[in-house]
Amino acid sequence: MNFDLQLAGKRVVVTGGTRGIGAAVVELLSRLDARVVATARSQPKQPIENVHYVAADLATPDGVRAAVDAAAHHLGGIDILINVAGGSSAPAGGFARLDDDEWAKALDLNLMSAVRMDRAVLPAMIAQGSGVILHVTSIQRVLPLHDATIAYAAAKAALSTYSKALSKEVTPKGVRVVRVSPGWVETEASVDFLGGIAANAGTDYEGARKMVMQALGGIPLGRPAKPNEVADLIAFLVSPRAESISGAEYTIDGGTVPTA
Repeated sequence: MNFDLQLAGKRVVVTGGTRGIGAAVVELLSRLDARVVATARSQPKQPIENVHYVAADLATPDGVRAAVDAAAHHLGGIDILINVAGGSSAPAGGFARLDDDEWAKALDLNLMSAVRMDRAVLPAMIAQGSGVILHVTSIQRVLPLHDATIAYAAAKAALSTYSKALSKEVTPKGVRVVRVSPGWVETEASVDFLGGIAANAGTDYEGARKMVMQALGGIPLGRPAKPNEVADLIAFLVSPRAESISGAEYTIDGGTVPTA
């Protein structure tokens, strides 16, 4: 017997929905017959037929406004918002390499994009008395890597704190807010990143993979997570099957973080 997540017909917006975790979420929700709008800076290489894509830069207020307006017009309303958009392009070299512009980029993409998206969709969710908002944070909020991702880690920590506060405000009004905190996930960007490490270190892909796991202090599972594994968790949490869950954060990291 299938475990029905009861997502058929749900109107869903997924940010960062064309690559990595976001693309896996979009693909899964589409198979579960949800109505999905995916937003990202560019169109996907292989679009899914029944998914509507909106090209927008969510690191800017104008991009958020355009994405939400297009999604609301296409769907007629929004039941679920999944904020996946995030990442870091900061240079290596520690805190001294991160000027104000780098900090602003990290905060706009990893924190403010979600804050602005939430602010745009929440009034309608509250008016209809129902809705789900999910934020994808990162284990770097508690296990930051100092070389290049200090600003990213700080932004994700802020996103987690903001999300918890938001849940306490809007859950009594019918809107659940939950968080998923992935560890290292082997996305397309991660594969490219490992290729660069391998070239610089004079090793192969598997050698680079082991180097990253060692830098994280080890992954007891023995491998990074896969995007579809994170998508499975997200789909459950935004579904009616999880309707008593709000304000919580779920770590999916293969045991990387050494404390609960």
